[in-house]
Amino acid sequence: MSDIAIGAVCIFGSLFLIQTGMHIGVAMMLISFLGVWSIKSFAIAGKLLASSVTTSIASADFGVIPLFVMMGLFVSVTGMGRDTFDVAAHLTRRIRGGLGIATVAANAVFAACTGTSIASASVFTKVAVPQMVRHGHSLPFAVGVVTGSSVLGMLIPPSLLMIVFGVLANTSIGDLFTSGILPGILLAIFFSLCILVQARWRPHFVYAVQPSRSSGEVGHVPMYILAVKMIPICTLVTIVLGGIYGGFFTPTEAGGAGALAAFLIGVARREITLRVFWEVAIEAGKVTAAICFLLMAAQLYSQMLTLSGLPYAVGQWLQTAQLSFVVVLFGYLTVVLLLGCFLDSLSIMLILLPFVLPVIQGFGTNLVWFGLITIVAIEIGLLTPPLGMSAFVVKANLGNAKITTWQIFMGTMPMTITMGFFLLVVTFFPSISLVLLGRSWSWW
Repeated sequence: MSDIAIGAVCIFGSLFLIQTGMHIGVAMMLISFLGVWSIKSFAIAGKLLASSVTTSIASADFGVIPLFVMMGLFVSVTGMGRDTFDVAAHLTRRIRGGLGIATVAANAVFAACTGTSIASASVFTKVAVPQMVRHGHSLPFAVGVVTGSSVLGMLIPPSLLMIVFGVLANTSIGDLFTSGILPGILLAIFFSLCILVQARWRPHFVYAVQPSRSSGEVGHVPMYILAVKMIPICTLVTIVLGGIYGGFFTPTEAGGAGALAAFLIGVARREITLRVFWEVAIEAGKVTAAICFLLMAAQLYSQMLTLSGLPYAVGQWLQTAQLSFVVVLFGYLTVVLLLGCFLDSLSIMLILLPFVLPVIQGFGTNLVWFGLITIVAIEIGLLTPPLGMSAFVVKANLGNAKITTWQIFMGTMPMTITMGFFLLVVTFFPSISLVLLGRSWSWW
């Protein structure tokens, strides 16, 4: 068997093992080790394995991972998500479907502090769904809005997927964070418009009980109370994002400042005890260890592909076939969307990027823009059956609510379609993600 064939077999082998339930890091490391052993020798495979473990995360820059994870966990265990929703619900109370829009807005703000879609889905399932159902919304619509808008957690900075992409593609994490601001806001607007359209044209789906036109969905709350509720979350967002974009912090330093600020806010609100702090620290350690193990596996996987010569062979084939960038790009996005139906976000990124990046770079592609559309395409996978991670997280947090996972997928479908349209927009108009960086680039 040729080296190129071994590389191809390793790709499909890793996909198979992951789909059988094996941990992605274990699957990739095992397959990569066997692949290098087949291409070179057992001794070289052992040396590369040792090298990937000792050098792949041997940089202070990787401190950004546990710091942002800890900040997100501190935010999740406090009432900041609930307060953000309360304020958004009050401001949109007179809009038809206002609680759905409030959920989107609260998710967007919450995303600026957590960096993960799973945290957003967990928090707002408990916060927003009961309120929406109590005020007459149907349960499928309520869970659909929460599941759909939770993907903002991976697009609006800080984002764990952006950090992983930055590491794998050797691209500035700060630039990736900046590129996600405008698209994140735009996606939140798209979601809100989707809810308004449904409230106007599909009221039987949005409402279980038709609302009265003479009353808002939530009661009046004094403005000073709303202001007090927003102070903690606004302070945290200002410290983290203001520090990065104002040039005061590097992303790693901003993670430390954000984690400290979130901890102090939680202590001041009397919501973080010694027990809670210990639980957060343990969970942050588990998440960080899991991500670092994945990065080690990804480096060995990348080295295996390089030794096999598969990325180079594909690049040469593309040049010979004279396929245009458009064909390659949309072929790549199609593969990402299909894999999203079966694999989680990190699996897709870790398997595809080491193989695809050399090909994409050959076209002179702007990697910041490419990273953004990759994350958007991957996040659509969180909403699509049969895997749809966000849908399962929502289902788990609903407890005994009488709704099936398939009903959650169907309730999320309008948001999924909206995300598909949004993916086309940011793909055809790269300036949306690059304008805040002061750059211009186009592929068409």
